[in-house]
Amino acid sequence: MATILYVDDEPSVGLILQDTLERAGHTAIGARNVPEALQILPRGDIDLIISDYRMPGLTGLEFLAMLAREGYDIPLIMLTGYASIEHAVAAIKAGAIDYITKPVRPQQMELAVDQALEFVRLRRENEALRKEVLQYRNERQIIGDSAPIRRILQTVAMAAPTRATVLLQGESGTGKELFARALHDQSERREKAFIQLNCAALPEGLIESSLFGHEKGAFTGAIKRVEGAFERAHRGTLLLDEISEMRLDLQAKLLRVLQEQEFERVGGTSPIKVDVRIIATTNRDLAAEVEAGTFRQDLYYRLSTIPIQIPPLRDRAEDVPVLALRFAMKVAHELGKKIEGLSPDALHALQQYSWPGNVRELQHVIERAVILTPDPMIQPHCLEGTRFGLAHSLGVTTARGMRATPNGSNGAVATPPGGVATAPPTGSKPGSIALGSLNVADAERVLIQHALAASGDNRTKAAELLGISVRTLRNKLNGPGAKDDDGDE
Repeated sequence: MATILYVDDEPSVGLILQDTLERAGHTAIGARNVPEALQILPRGDIDLIISDYRMPGLTGLEFLAMLAREGYDIPLIMLTGYASIEHAVAAIKAGAIDYITKPVRPQQMELAVDQALEFVRLRRENEALRKEVLQYRNERQIIGDSAPIRRILQTVAMAAPTRATVLLQGESGTGKELFARALHDQSERREKAFIQLNCAALPEGLIESSLFGHEKGAFTGAIKRVEGAFERAHRGTLLLDEISEMRLDLQAKLLRVLQEQEFERVGGTSPIKVDVRIIATTNRDLAAEVEAGTFRQDLYYRLSTIPIQIPPLRDRAEDVPVLALRFAMKVAHELGKKIEGLSPDALHALQQYSWPGNVRELQHVIERAVILTPDPMIQPHCLEGTRFGLAHSLGVTTARGMRATPNGSNGAVATPPGGVATAPPTGSKPGSIALGSLNVADAERVLIQHALAASGDNRTKAAELLGISVRTLRNKLNGPGAKDDDGDE
């Protein structure tokens, strides 16, 4: 129950209030005037105040003004022996939550207290929910002030209020979903559903049902009617993640839905009208996929009304420090650990790395560093032994001349500080290679070739050596429009 402070200079009224409040199960604390009440308030556990309108010295209205001035956000019920509309209006305008006339009737007082405490409960609940919403939105906040990010955010701001389809292209881990959510959050559909469907994660036989839903008995196992993503996203936004993985026959059906805003469930015969805003993402070059014949040209043009290319992290290295600090503070808060930041050397090392896994890789690296560091300041050595340091794992000399320890015996790449290696250094291990330039793409290509040679062309082992996923390695090897050895895209 609540702790309630009552302020009244009449002892008889105080006794009635004390008895009424305690009978209702509350803790009652009495004060005879405003100065006495102000000495009680610093306790910090007062949930409600009941104050007389007229008292010797400071009045109830002056008490309300002092509460606001001192920053006490405590609801107050005003008591008065002078029942008038003017007094009631003055009390409510000054911030009182209720107004009760004397003589005090216990039932009336109990009802007023219950209503006031319910108001307090709802207000605190709303404040907690507001904090959760703000925290959730902060989690989805796009971090970065580099020129490429500023340009994209400008495009998002202009595209969001429209119904135009948006195609987000970029490497895995660049945060395409965050930009998709930003488009939704800044649109008039923000209060409606944001539905995400990963076309690459669903079995081929279920993609159509996931998109359009199905009727009971439409296929084996369809024991009831199910709404698809389009129906659930009605008047909202539908994110089609990894759209390039969709079968050609389904691409034709999707194109029809985009044009007509109408579809039929699997096994159904009645058309269903929807109002859905489409955002699609892909880590491939869809224009190259169209040239290769694996993606419909007409669907590509329909999806790319507003194309947005998300840059890889290596092309916005100036955003790495703020991203790293944000991730570090987030993980530290979750773990209850004190982290003050990253040392200049650690930040320098992070900015020198090419980040093949992009923002997602950076997040994982920082999470590991926060967990393992014994100090409040993250140092460079806390970043070693992870996927960070593709250079570290293969033994590349850092930009400051500190040679990373080779991981295994597959050779090392050597680059002297401030120079370009043109030949393997003297005394290097067999299989060592040299970089002919400081171009990141060239260095990456050389490292991949070296890893494949060291693993006997086993892509799984090569990916492990490089600290990237097999899929990322395959994409880097294939390039736009190329095919795997087995003929797959």
